[in-house]
Amino acid sequence: MAPAAMTFAGSLADARPAPFWLEDPGKPDPLPALAGDERCDLLVVGGGYSGLWTALLAKERDPGREVVLIEGREAGWAASGRNGGFCAASLTHGLGNGLARWPDELAKLEDLGARNLDAIEEAVARYGIDCDFERTGEIDVATEPHQLAELHEMHEKATRLGFSGLDLLDAEAVRAEVDSPTFLGGLWDRKGVAMLHPAKLAWGLKQTCLDLGVRIYENTPGLRLAASGPGIVVRTPYGRVFAHRVALGTNVFPSLIRRVRAYTVPVYDYALITEPLSAAQLASVGWKRRQGLGDSANQFHYFRITADNRILWGGYDAVYPFGGKVRAEMDHRPETYLKLASHFFRCFPQLEGLRFSHAWGGAIDTCTRFSAFFGTAHGGRVAYAAGFTGLGVGATRFGADVMLDLLSGERTERTELEMVRSKPLPFPPEPVAWAGIGLTKWALAKADANGGRRNLWLRTMDRFGLGFDS
Repeated sequence: MAPAAMTFAGSLADARPAPFWLEDPGKPDPLPALAGDERCDLLVVGGGYSGLWTALLAKERDPGREVVLIEGREAGWAASGRNGGFCAASLTHGLGNGLARWPDELAKLEDLGARNLDAIEEAVARYGIDCDFERTGEIDVATEPHQLAELHEMHEKATRLGFSGLDLLDAEAVRAEVDSPTFLGGLWDRKGVAMLHPAKLAWGLKQTCLDLGVRIYENTPGLRLAASGPGIVVRTPYGRVFAHRVALGTNVFPSLIRRVRAYTVPVYDYALITEPLSAAQLASVGWKRRQGLGDSANQFHYFRITADNRILWGGYDAVYPFGGKVRAEMDHRPETYLKLASHFFRCFPQLEGLRFSHAWGGAIDTCTRFSAFFGTAHGGRVAYAAGFTGLGVGATRFGADVMLDLLSGERTERTELEMVRSKPLPFPPEPVAWAGIGLTKWALAKADANGGRRNLWLRTMDRFGLGFDS
């Protein structure tokens, strides 16, 4: 092993192979599993953000409604408790993706996203959810000249469309915020992103649901869904739930509506987190305003500082398992951890000697348009939302509202959106999906290495509105 690689490996020597957030001492005890039959007005399947927001909003809309939520493991144990804690207003996976796909309704989508983030902040305060919520914004940083040009272009487009709150930073300005010799400039979204502790948000939503009268059963996976008279029945390992309406918030896990499964694939994302920085280490990077950051490459990194001054560093590798199976053995990938560590010290050479305390991975669901899609089944008695592609911390609350609108049969400003009424293109079956995703990842890496120039494969994908992202 080369000396540099030995240094990176040494920084990982004491890293626990476990999600940092889920080891917080505030983790609640699991709730009992369902044994026997239950009946309710609304059954929510899934105890991540999507399901928890759906249950909470359902009780806010109608406090008398009987709501049951079932979760296959424990609330927040999957993507909701493993992510970077970036809670973004964007519903479209960024302004550029929104412009490409829904230019005519982008202003409405941006407004709805901003209102959704405001509502999350208000709910966190109203219900006393202690999740380290900080509305600090996020800086997209350029580390290559072509990325700097792309940030300038995006700022010009946003200004022309009348979107405010985006500040273009030159190298000196961005390094005054967070100091890295790799930063050439940045685009700071000052109000459209909040930082938070993701697991504590999930646990706070769970407790709020219980306080509002939601009946929650953990370690209770939904196995099968079928019509039952005028309603729906969902079978679990040791019981059944009979419901008038069902909302599916299962995201990366196979949908109980079989036809929905082709629209998403699992992508494994990995992250490291450091030990807390000393005062001198913190002074060497600045970061006084605690923004989230992400670089602008196709294979990108996201990074942020935690409440106790650790640095979370994640992204880059987006690993698709052949066959699209979610498997526990994929939760750890030492070769990715070593790669991430090397990238970290390239970004922050002044932190040489800092060690990582935790390393972990987890699966998210992605779809070909990079942002959520919605629909109903069983004559409108079942609704689903999926495909959030890494931006689900904030957008799942919007998705919960959409599902409740669809189940009610109401026409709302949300249900009238083309984004809500349309679907992404499905992924092809194996082995075509494996080959296509592999070719796309190779082409994206080549574009990063060649000044952002997209080859024929990527240009063809762009033309048909296809893609792969995390």
